[in-house]
Amino acid sequence: MSNGAASSSPPGLNDVKENSTQENTQDKVQDVAGQAQDKAREAAGKAQDNLQQQVDQRAKQAGEQVSGTAKDLRTVGEELRKQGKDGPAKIADRAAEQTEKVGSYLSGTGPDQMLHDVEDFGRQRPWAMLAGGLALGAIAARFLKASSRSRYQQRSPDRVGVPAPANGVPQVTPHVPEPAGSPVLGP
Repeated sequence: MSNGAASSSPPGLNDVKENSTQENTQDKVQDVAGQAQDKAREAAGKAQDNLQQQVDQRAKQAGEQVSGTAKDLRTVGEELRKQGKDGPAKIADRAAEQTEKVGSYLSGTGPDQMLHDVEDFGRQRPWAMLAGGLALGAIAARFLKASSRSRYQQRSPDRVGVPAPANGVPQVTPHVPEPAGSPVLGP
């Protein structure tokens, strides 16, 4: 004696179940999103730590190389003194002292302190920073220009019967057709 009407839920109970299911789903989505954010923060922190370690390591290596150059300059100064050339020997000694200061700065200073020092220098001497930026930009442009020629030559297929230009860059002369009915001027 069971009919379809007896097996159905009371009115409003389905709405409560749907709302509960939606809330559970939203909670799960928020939990997963929170876990993803935590993992992203952790990965970013690890990447930042690795980057700082690499910068610190490279700065120390550069400092050691610069210090080696300072030792070489001192040796040059000593040799110049042995040859009786005191003027150039003093210049070499001064250069060695300055180079040694740069080497010890690079070896003994962390990346954060270097960044602060560069920022302070830029605030004190903005024109020097501008000139340095322009110089670096010019050097980068020259480097890119020089490397683009070789990349272009590697990328271009060899053309049979066409002589290579002297400077390595092919000259392209555009052909502009004359409009119909226009008089031709010049030779």
